[in-house]
Amino acid sequence: MARPYYEIQYMATEYTEYLAIAREMAREAGKIQLRYFRSTHLEMQTKLNVKDVVTAADKACETHLKSMIHSRFPTHGIIAEESGEENADNEWRWVIDPLDGTTNFSQGYPMFCCSIALEHNGEPVVGVVYAPYLDELFEAVKGKGAKLNGKPIHCSTKGDLATAVLATGMPYDRNDNPDNNLTETARMIPLARAVRLDGSAAMDLCYMAAGFYDAYWELNLKHWDVAAGRLIACEAGAVVKDIRHNRNYSVLASGPRLLATVEQLLLN
Repeated sequence: MARPYYEIQYMATEYTEYLAIAREMAREAGKIQLRYFRSTHLEMQTKLNVKDVVTAADKACETHLKSMIHSRFPTHGIIAEESGEENADNEWRWVIDPLDGTTNFSQGYPMFCCSIALEHNGEPVVGVVYAPYLDELFEAVKGKGAKLNGKPIHCSTKGDLATAVLATGMPYDRNDNPDNNLTETARMIPLARAVRLDGSAAMDLCYMAAGFYDAYWELNLKHWDVAAGRLIACEAGAVVKDIRHNRNYSVLASGPRLLATVEQLLLN
């Protein structure tokens, strides 16, 4: 049964109120990131393999974000990159990547961010991605559009691949799994104006949402990589599609006019 109109209006208001809290959380995480950035006390470790790293900044940000959630929303669920799931079947669930682009961060390269999404009954309704070094805050509320630093953003309207700038990334298991995006990337490079690998899925989705990139794809991502950025991209008018069913979160995000061309090349 469809929700009554007044209830839909109430939920939209409630989502907007959560957005203000998500913004605050992201900015707090950004302060922690900047304290560690280009420092000598990163305490870097590896996770799945030598390409998958975590630093003291990742852990400090996640601890702080979870503390803020626990204090304000003690019954809400959490899915977090470093510590996993907590009450994750709750009606309200926060999905947090405390530091997306950790390899960039560990190298002193400033393309990194904090990604925070709020899901209601499994559907993303609030998304915030904050890149503190650049002071760029992307945000979206379901049904209310997307913004960068308070100004509305919209995805690219390009339809010609020859003039398009694309973004992608390589999966951490690329040495072991032949479905590693090398073929797709090599296919795109001669056809597009440029292909970029910037090392942060959340930032790539947001840059695509703002029209800085015309399309983006990547394989074998995790829930926390895409939860906020996917909502922001969709609210900016982009189409976000799953391009694999056996590689975790594998997505293509594009402006509507370029979508079919890029999708065909990826799936051939």
